[in-house]
Amino acid sequence: MTSPATDTSQVPLTSVEAAVLSSTQTTTASHTAASQDASGGQPAAAASSAAELASTKIKLLRALRRFPDFPIPGINFIDILPLFRDPVTHLALLRALELQVLEASAAKAKPDVIVGLDARGFLFGPSLALRLNASFVPVRKKGKMPGPCVTAAFEKEYGTDFFQMQEGAIKPGQKVLVVDDIIATGGSAAAAGSLVKQLGGELIGYLFILEIPFLKGRDKLDGVPTTTLLETDD
Repeated sequence: MTSPATDTSQVPLTSVEAAVLSSTQTTTASHTAASQDASGGQPAAAASSAAELASTKIKLLRALRRFPDFPIPGINFIDILPLFRDPVTHLALLRALELQVLEASAAKAKPDVIVGLDARGFLFGPSLALRLNASFVPVRKKGKMPGPCVTAAFEKEYGTDFFQMQEGAIKPGQKVLVVDDIIATGGSAAAAGSLVKQLGGELIGYLFILEIPFLKGRDKLDGVPTTTLLETDD
C-alpha cells in the first residue's frame, strides 16, 4: 500500500511539490533512524507526523488558484480562498498548520496565544488557537478596536498605517505566535510583533500560509523564527 507521503493520485508533481516530498522523506528517514538508535523499536510519532504534513501540503498546493496580471500587470496572484471553500480542504489546512506549529515547538513550549492579523489572519487564527488550546487575540487597524489599546506603525506602499491591540489581551510572559495568510514586505507582521512585546508577551514565532520571497519580508522580523506552510514556484 502506498504511504501517505508518496500518494500523489498519479498526478505529476510540480517542482515545489517534489521538493516538499523529497524534503519530508529525508526528515522521516532521519526521525526513523534516530528512534531506532534510541530504542531499537518502531519509528517515532514525529516521523508519521512529518509524512502526514507532507501529504497534506501537496493537497493544499493543488487547491490554490492563480490569477495572472492581478491586481496589476506582471503580478501572478495566488488565491488562498479555495482552501476555505471546501470543508475537507479547510480541515486539512487547519491540521497542516497545527502540525507545523507542533513541529516548530518540539524543542520548546507551545504558544499560549495565537495573534491573527487583520483581516485574513482571522480566517484561520481562531480555529488554530482552539486546536492548540491557546487563546486568540486579533490585531486590527487603528480605530477599529474599542477600549484602551497599544499602537504600532508600519509602512505601506502608499504611506504609514497603524495596527492596534487591546491592552491586557496578552499577559506578561505568555508565549505568542503571530499568524497571517501571506508574508510580503513584512511590515505588518513586524508591527504585530511590536504590539506583542509592548504588552510583555514572549514572541516565539511567526507562521504564514504563503511567502513572497523576493520581497524579503523576513528581514524585518528581527530573527524571530518564521515558518511558511506552503511554497510555490511563483
